[in-house]
Amino acid sequence: MKKVKSSFSIKNLEHISGIKAHTIRIWEKRYKLLSPERTDTNIRRYSLESLRKLLNITLLYKNGFKISKIANLESNSIPLLVREIALENSSEKISINSLKLAMVNFDVGMFDSKYKILFENYGFEFVFFKIFVPLMTELGILWQTGAICPSHEHFITSLIKQKIHVQTEKFQNKFIADESLPKFVLFLPDNEIHELSILFLNYLILSKGYQTIFLGQSIPLKSLKTLLSKNNPLHFVTYITVQPSKNDLSKFVNFFNDIYIIDSKNKLSLFGPQAKQLDSNSLPENIFVHSDHKVFIEQFLSQPVFI
Repeated sequence: MKKVKSSFSIKNLEHISGIKAHTIRIWEKRYKLLSPERTDTNIRRYSLESLRKLLNITLLYKNGFKISKIANLESNSIPLLVREIALENSSEKISINSLKLAMVNFDVGMFDSKYKILFENYGFEFVFFKIFVPLMTELGILWQTGAICPSHEHFITSLIKQKIHVQTEKFQNKFIADESLPKFVLFLPDNEIHELSILFLNYLILSKGYQTIFLGQSIPLKSLKTLLSKNNPLHFVTYITVQPSKNDLSKFVNFFNDIYIIDSKNKLSLFGPQAKQLDSNSLPENIFVHSDHKVFIEQFLSQPVFI
């Protein structure tokens, strides 16, 4: 399997850039902006360089440049102009397009520069929810449809993880733990590996002054028993993207309740697309499903605990 996708259909270009295939064909014919190759059956195929060029053109176009003006620009001046605009413009759509461009180019410098500006202007939580989450949602769809390959997604994911880790580290030693307060145990169930959201939840809980025990991805439920020796109550937090599956959710909840919740002050908070399929009204006591982080904060993280 190729690690880097190097040939794209016009539909791939449409999905990645957001420009309709019909418009791409017009730009190609009228302004000679792209030069696709043709298969033996006369189907357009575009190179990685063509995709980069289209993303540059798209960013300029969506930032107010007329396509006729873009067509008259020197080809070597376009990337420089794009970088300048991408770093100056803080709108959410332009920012997401800038990071997509950084992804296609595997350009760490562009990603970091754009992130730094957004972070300094709006703060980390804004960047995560307004930029990173929509970006990863979009890339997930692009990956599923074959428009991008795993190397693109992994490249961006690793950079986002780095940013979360940096922010998390700022809070880990900021307070003296109050043993009367619950400790939050963050984990992903067995065979669940999508950890961006649980990493952010770990940061979020720490930022409110609470202590966490972060266990990471693919944790067998039985292995959590070693934590039960802790004297203070435990609040388990997990994020279910894929596993357990819909058919196994009830079994997962009932097992967790029987082993870790009943006859204790422990709690379990569930996040994620799979968890949303659970009926919150029929859940055992002290097990909660959260559609977003705001209710979770109000319910469990509203007490100030920093010393």
